[in-house]
Amino acid sequence: MKMHSLRRDWLGTVMKLRQQFPAVVVLGARQVGKSTLLGQVAPGAHFFDLENAAHYERLSVDPALVFRELTGDFVFDEAQRLPTLFDALRVEIDRDRHRPGRFLLSGSSSPELLHNISESLAGRCAIVEMGTLSWGEAEDLPESNFCAALTSGMAGLKSLTARHSTSDLLDKCFYGGYPEPYLKRREPAFFDTWMAGYIRTYLERDVRALFPSLNLEAYRRFVKMASFASGEALNLSKFAGSLDVSQPTVKRYLEILEGTFLWRRLPAFDRNSRKRVVKSFRGYFRDTGLGNYLQDIFDVDALKSHPNYGRIWESFVSENIVRQFQAQLVRANFYHYRTSNQTEVDLVVEGAFGIVPIEIKSGSVTSASRLRGLKNFIADFDCPFGIVVNQGSEVFRLSDRIMQVPATFI
Repeated sequence: MKMHSLRRDWLGTVMKLRQQFPAVVVLGARQVGKSTLLGQVAPGAHFFDLENAAHYERLSVDPALVFRELTGDFVFDEAQRLPTLFDALRVEIDRDRHRPGRFLLSGSSSPELLHNISESLAGRCAIVEMGTLSWGEAEDLPESNFCAALTSGMAGLKSLTARHSTSDLLDKCFYGGYPEPYLKRREPAFFDTWMAGYIRTYLERDVRALFPSLNLEAYRRFVKMASFASGEALNLSKFAGSLDVSQPTVKRYLEILEGTFLWRRLPAFDRNSRKRVVKSFRGYFRDTGLGNYLQDIFDVDALKSHPNYGRIWESFVSENIVRQFQAQLVRANFYHYRTSNQTEVDLVVEGAFGIVPIEIKSGSVTSASRLRGLKNFIADFDCPFGIVVNQGSEVFRLSDRIMQVPATFI
């Protein structure tokens, strides 16, 4: 399957938003397919790659001149590289405020881009975050019904059917979802070579350009350490001691990792409760393939026997659920939950449908003794139901208010 022929869940989402807003901004990490997607959304648009020297030079002289010279639609790839573009866009949009979909922008650094958007394009654009390949996209399947089923309650979950095989999901969990290395995963050594180049380019070009005063060697070591801590609460003081930097510096490193879309932060769910809730955040690498590479995990068998396998699988499932909500424009908030007596819930989803706790297990059978934390959370917050996602083979009730949903059904 060629990269340009990949069906992305985001295609329909961006096309829908393009009908409603003057501009649409697609954010995401490098090499997830943003440029390809925007080319599919607006194949006849004037395409400006801000990393192309000629394109950058033409726009940097006078962006407004380009708008006077050219008619039609525009795509601006890696738009954060030219901050002066945004004021010109605001003026051009306001000249014909009711004309939708004329401008499409992409960016791989949220701090820079979101600042410019808030300054110039607030109320004039829609913003979406595009991830690496979802499970369905990797297999060229239609969009999953999991979000709709979850919002419909336990009866909706019961209607789900299997979409994947367990072996396919383990394959995806190991390789991750960056389109090029995933599609060429059967080519010997390509995966490692691509990942090595990705990390090198990310550090030496992207991070250096955005943060020229950053200690790149310390940040490189931080990224490696963060991969091993993916899925757990980060101990910033431990990181600071190991890297010989201050805790504020570690916090800044984490903000960079998150702001360049490699890391997802899950805040603690700390609503009023009778329990003492641990309020520290947790996070994980958004793409498990990249995290596995950084942890020197070499194949699927090594992944399954790795000490961090449970947390890697949890991150893998959590991210796919979060992406589905985002791609389908279903508004929801995502948290983790942990009390001082070690009661945990891996993922808490909050939306118009209520609060749904999700426990994620790497085994195929989940015993009643492992449901205590989920049952307590459901009782404490009066949740309509909870979900256990595991590697089982069918959807069924584990208790009155807990449903088993195999990962292969998501």
